[in-house]
Amino acid sequence: MDERQRDERLEAEGEVAVARLALDSGDLRHAAAHLGNALTADPRCPDAYEALIELGAAAGGHGAALELFPSDEPFIGSVACAAQLHAAAGQWEPALSALASVIGADPERPWAEVAWLADPELPGRVSPDAVTQAIASLSRTLPDPLPAELQGTVRPFYALVRAAVAAHPGHSLLHAMASTLARRFGDTADAVAWAERAQRIEPGHWQAVILGTTLNAAGRPGDALAVWEAEIAREGADPDREPDVNLYVDVAELYGRTGRPAQGLARLEPALAAEPDHPKAAPAALALRHAVDGGTEHLLALADHLRTHPDHGYAAHLLGELCANEPWLGEVHPAFEASVNVLHQMLADPKSARHHEIELLGSALEAPSTRLAVLMGFPNAKVDYQSVAAPDPRMPQYRVETELWRFEGAEGLRGRPAVAPPSPEAAELVRQVASLTWSAPSAAYDHAVRLAGLSVLDLLAVCAHPPLPREDEQGAYLLGRRPEMWVRAVQTFACLGLAHHRADEPWPGSRRRAVLVDLLFGPEDWTNEAAGFALLAVAWTDPATREDVGALLVDRMMAVGTAWQERDATVLASFCHLVLACPWLRPTFLELAARMLAAATEFHAQAPPDDAERRADLTSALRARTAAEPPRGRSLLTRLFGRNR
Repeated sequence: MDERQRDERLEAEGEVAVARLALDSGDLRHAAAHLGNALTADPRCPDAYEALIELGAAAGGHGAALELFPSDEPFIGSVACAAQLHAAAGQWEPALSALASVIGADPERPWAEVAWLADPELPGRVSPDAVTQAIASLSRTLPDPLPAELQGTVRPFYALVRAAVAAHPGHSLLHAMASTLARRFGDTADAVAWAERAQRIEPGHWQAVILGTTLNAAGRPGDALAVWEAEIAREGADPDREPDVNLYVDVAELYGRTGRPAQGLARLEPALAAEPDHPKAAPAALALRHAVDGGTEHLLALADHLRTHPDHGYAAHLLGELCANEPWLGEVHPAFEASVNVLHQMLADPKSARHHEIELLGSALEAPSTRLAVLMGFPNAKVDYQSVAAPDPRMPQYRVETELWRFEGAEGLRGRPAVAPPSPEAAELVRQVASLTWSAPSAAYDHAVRLAGLSVLDLLAVCAHPPLPREDEQGAYLLGRRPEMWVRAVQTFACLGLAHHRADEPWPGSRRRAVLVDLLFGPEDWTNEAAGFALLAVAWTDPATREDVGALLVDRMMAVGTAWQERDATVLASFCHLVLACPWLRPTFLELAARMLAAATEFHAQAPPDDAERRADLTSALRARTAAEPPRGRSLLTRLFGRNR
């Protein structure tokens, strides 16, 4: 046993000891409760099973002892006790049913390691119908495929199923359901053979559904479609039968996965006509339309469907699947500043350490937030710039009331926070809530509701003074390799918190809108993007705000695009993605955003033509500066960067 297992065994034995004290005093119900606790703590505890036998004797028989474990209180340990008592009483079918429900509820625990389940005589003692029902109960909750760590705990049950299949070669549904379990275990040959045999023995609807699923899992989508199409045709020939909409969905989606989404959509239309609000058909149709048309129109329609049908979990699943790995739709947009590229190189250098004093000299001023990322990776770093490219990125697009940055130094080349640090409580709450990914913009908005109680000042302060990443595996990676992504995630969720500020105020004149608009149009910075995403998330959540939000994002994109014609405006690609996530906009704006995104993407993939000359100039400047300054006492890594149009 490892330490965890020893702790579980000690806890279970303690519960058994209390149960035996209750038995000695005649308090059988109290004893039963503690035995349920014992099996919950350690399903393999031998003392617990011995005490169950003693409980049965004290109650006047195992059947009588079952009354101490009422079925209307399905506590998992109690159900496990009931399964054992049924088996002890020779009631094999209810024992198997109860055990299957326990395994399905918590498949990580070794519930199936009970002696009676391994009895070679058991397959002859239970009917094939009972085994079929037990598999059906279990399969509803087991993942497909079954991870290796779960295969070990479920395998004793699977062994019984295999023996039952051998004992009942003519039972169609048993073979079909056994196929679903074999598929989860990766036993492809048996899964296909059993499903095919089930269909041969007794052709039926469920046999066809399972056979098609098994063939598809075995890498035979064409054969799966043939089986399912034949079943749909058979159903259609019977005017009294209602169509199985779920089967239509399976067929349509398989067409989509094999590169034929339009054909899949056509196959789904009859089902939609029969049941337009079906929890799977309507979301599946939107996903297929997205595969046909691209863009974000149907993704937004999925989000709207989920908003009006929050119980349709399949819509949430598809939306998350389609938004995954898409900038702003499902994750924080990356940064393109030259200093970020240099930061990545330094962090990847095995000779560098976080305490090193790093000096970065850039040719042109970058977003103030880039300095936050560099300092998060190297707290002793120094970041300087030689000039400001025109048009001046320090100038807000419009007059704003919210000042987040001030630019210090003789030439205003040092962007510093204009706000004091946040309260420790606010910083920690944002630290716990911030995430690099989400299932959709609307889901990110919902996730940030925990920040609704923070003040505007604290949320603004977090943008300029981001806390360190959480102390977990992902946090260690971000701090050691991609600190800029954490800074951007913090700023994103701080702005989402602002989007929840005084949510009862009407949107047009609300404080939350005013602050987000100030951040959007402020000096060119990552917080422009974060505010833009927060506005987008509001629009995905509240249709009444869409026209306003779309106009704001287009306005900012156009201004950044104009600047990009003269210099590298690194936030351009991000704003193009934000605009493209507003499918309610006029096609002219969406087409422009797509063209600008393509140009920005191509630009960031290339080195500037005068890169070598610029690096030589920066080298001379840095050497002159280093010679003029006294030694700083610690290891000094110097890096140069610059990228201008």
